[in-house]
Amino acid sequence: MSFIRGVPLSRSSEPHADLPKPPQQAVRTAVPVQYGGAAPMLRAAPVAVPVPQPVSVSTRPNAHSSGLARFNTWSREAAEAALLECCGSRRWAHRMAAHRPYPGLDTLLAASDEAGYDLGPADLTEALAAEYAPCLHHDAPRAAHLALRAAHAAYESRFGHAFVICLDGVHPSQHVDQVLAAIRTRLAHEPDEERSLTAEEMRRLARGRIIDLVTEAGLAPGPFPPVAYDPR
Repeated sequence: MSFIRGVPLSRSSEPHADLPKPPQQAVRTAVPVQYGGAAPMLRAAPVAVPVPQPVSVSTRPNAHSSGLARFNTWSREAAEAALLECCGSRRWAHRMAAHRPYPGLDTLLAASDEAGYDLGPADLTEALAAEYAPCLHHDAPRAAHLALRAAHAAYESRFGHAFVICLDGVHPSQHVDQVLAAIRTRLAHEPDEERSLTAEEMRRLARGRIIDLVTEAGLAPGPFPPVAYDPR
């Protein structure tokens, strides 16, 4: 998984012109929505947001170990740049980079959680500003694009920031249904309740992105960290 910021949906009024083109590399988004082949159930009744399954940290242990070792040796500037792709709060990234070296992945993830719990309102606002509404694959039905866009617009109009949700443990073919159902449910929240839930989702997202970060660092040749790319 490359640590790249998401690409916002086009607002063109031409038929199908507003459908996003397939990126040349993986796009980092708050919700890695993929189209699984069958048209999503856009009229499904609202359901409770499922609790994501814990992210496994046991897969490819050699990559984790070697990636963490490299991460521990990066310059502070390089580490902070990579960490900002996991969570857009500069204070969070600075704290995570400053507390290296981490003896193991569990320690790194625990530090991520602790730093996430300590984020103030301004830090969370900064992190949310780095998140984007997800895109569907360009081959997905136009109705799915329009439904997802309308749902995100309604959410952002109510709460003033991008909708974020961790979908670890959810099959990609179910991502669209889960996102739409979760937005419908969370639109009924009071702002303070939604802010608290959003902060928890950001902590979960940061954990998954950190695992990807150290895994890719362990698989990539050379001692250098991945280069962050921002298409804005």
